[in-house]
Amino acid sequence: MADLFPETDESDFMKHKRKIGRNVPCPCGSGKKYKRCCGGPQADPSKMVAVDYMQRYGIRLKQAADVEAIRKAGRLALATLDLVEQHLRPGMSTDEINTLVHDYTLAQGAVPAPLNYRGFPKSVCVSINEVICHGIPGERRIEAGDIVNVDVTPILDGYYADVNKTFFAGEPSVQARQIVSVAAQCLRAGIEMVEPGNTLGDIGWAIQRHAEGQGCSVVREFVGHGVGFAFHEPPQVPHFGQRHEGIHLVPGMVFTIEPMINLGGASLRILDDKWTAVTADRSLSAQFEQTVVVTEAGVESLTPYPLP
Repeated sequence: MADLFPETDESDFMKHKRKIGRNVPCPCGSGKKYKRCCGGPQADPSKMVAVDYMQRYGIRLKQAADVEAIRKAGRLALATLDLVEQHLRPGMSTDEINTLVHDYTLAQGAVPAPLNYRGFPKSVCVSINEVICHGIPGERRIEAGDIVNVDVTPILDGYYADVNKTFFAGEPSVQARQIVSVAAQCLRAGIEMVEPGNTLGDIGWAIQRHAEGQGCSVVREFVGHGVGFAFHEPPQVPHFGQRHEGIHLVPGMVFTIEPMINLGGASLRILDDKWTAVTADRSLSAQFEQTVVVTEAGVESLTPYPLP
């Protein structure tokens, strides 16, 4: 599920350092209290990046055990999407998809994060054709030729993994194939920019460059986000931007990249349900999303699936 941009003013994190309580667990992941670790006189300089990113940006870097737990939640998220793909067919209602996701998630000992999140009434987002994101499952029935985005986020053992795909229902039109292909390529372009030393702006620049180079547009109102300990964490990850701008990437950062790409203009409107975002010109929109972690060597997707 995409984050609303700007949901939080990240400039505040940059202007005012967050104070870390002396008796809270140290952000470096040692398990010690902050005052007896990086907040003490014998602080290990190699661990100070985690403290710095928490103070400056509110970003909690993940340790190896955290990454493994998110990876496990990611495997469940991917299995859920596989199940949806197996059952997806013209004539199916979007609420049937919700029931499928909800029941399967609970059966695996997990909880669907979207349910009741900020008042969202369902367990999954299902967005069809001109719906950009946050489509609420209901009575709408899938028609032959539709493109259908399904966005799932399970909470497993207290950890979150966020992933979505856009599927074809029946035989798609040439335009449908085009926008789905470009959206998938945009996600790939964004992931390829993830490595230590690059910036969030590099990710957005690569996505915007590819989308606009194909004659498509990038939605700017919704962005990727940190994830793992919570549904939405800092940082926000815009799918547009300039090279070398924004927060520098460091190992342990976990976030989503989830570009929403429109065949027409980038403008959108929100329906009366206050959730569903649709293209203003009713053009097709497609999206793909993965949760990634910055590693010492570059990047690993924690919700991997093939991209063109």
